This record gives sequence, C-alpha cells and structure tokens, in this order.
Amino acid sequence: MAAAVREDGARGRGRGRRGCEHYDRGCLLKAQQTCEECSTLFGEYYCNICHLFDKDKKQYHCENCGICRIGPKEDFFHCLKCNLCLAMNLQGKHKCIENVSRQNCPICLEDIHTSRVVAHVLPCGHLLHRGYRCPLCMHSALDMTRYWRQLDDEVAQTPMPSEYQNMTVDILCNDCNGRSTVQFHILGMKCKICESYNTAQAGGRRVSLDQQ
Repeated sequence: MAAAVREDGARGRGRGRRGCEHYDRGCLLKAQQTCEECSTLFGEYYCNICHLFDKDKKQYHCENCGICRIGPKEDFFHCLKCNLCLAMNLQGKHKCIENVSRQNCPICLEDIHTSRVVAHVLPCGHLLHRGYRCPLCMHSALDMTRYWRQLDDEVAQTPMPSEYQNMTVDILCNDCNGRSTVQFHILGMKCKICESYNTAQAGGRRVSLDQQ
C-alpha cells in the first residue's frame, strides 16, 4: 500500500518518509534542526530565521539579503549598494548599481535576488544568468577580444559586392560609447576607438567614398 501523504507534504511510514514519527502523527513540534521528542535530525542545515531545512551545502544566512545563501560564507561579501552577496574576488572590482539584484533576469525573467542560479556580474554592473551581451545597456558581457580577431579574418576574407565596397556608415559602439565612421560590411562594423564589433548604425546615411 502506498504511504499516506498529508497536505503539508509529510509522508507516512515507509520509504521516502520525511521527519520522524512525531512529525508524521502531526505532533505540535517547535521548528528546529532536531525533533525535541526523539532527536531525529530533520536537516543537515537549519536556519532558525528562514526556517529552512536542507542538506549541507555550506549555506549561511545573510542578514542584509534577508535569505540563506549557498556558501561557504568566507567566499562571499555583501555589497551594500548592489544589495547582494558577491564573490570575494569582485570586492572593489565591480561596478555598483543600487539594488541591482532586486529585478528579474532580463533574459530568462527569473528573480535574480532569490534565484539559486548563479548571476554573472557584467562590466556594466548589470546582472544576468546567461548571455554574451547585456540586454539592458548592450555592453559585451565577456572579454570578446579573441572573437573580434576571428571576425577581422572573416571580414578580410569576405569581399563586399562592388556597389558596397566604397560605402561608409556612422556607427555607435555599445562597449565604449564612441562614435565613428567606418566602411560598411555585412558581417559587422568595427569601432575605430576600441576595435569592438559590438556596434550599431547611428543613423547616418551611407555615403560613397567617391562622393566625399
């Protein structure tokens, strides 16, 4: 016979039972790590603030975040301006944005502050779970230098049709915010200032070099 399941999720006797016999019987128990009647361990980790029971994952409770985090605690610090626990190697080396974690990931739309998925801190200061470009400010999320050099080779090996070979376009770089006028290419237009291909046409019309 299958084990009876209570509305609160506790199972009866048998395989997969949670808690202890006192919990199964619905005894009034104080929220704590062990049963005060039989000393059964309810969880390797217990937070008496969040009342969270879990396996030992080096968790710790952050008072500023207001929730438990997966540690170990010594590997993280709480940034008061960002209002988020960050890895120690980011202390003093990240761009702060006030309450940046109190929003949803702009890609997957999951709440960043309470998510168990690691959020990446971008050079622009925004957070997201995955992606190569921040969808909020369009800055590159990673060091793209190697990819830009590969794109240099592809551009060099891909000549444009004759009607486009002498065309220029005004661009805005999403990485350095610089503006420049460059030769148009279908694979990408390289910023003259920082050499990034993370650019967008800035509204200027394409002009033939022969007409300048």
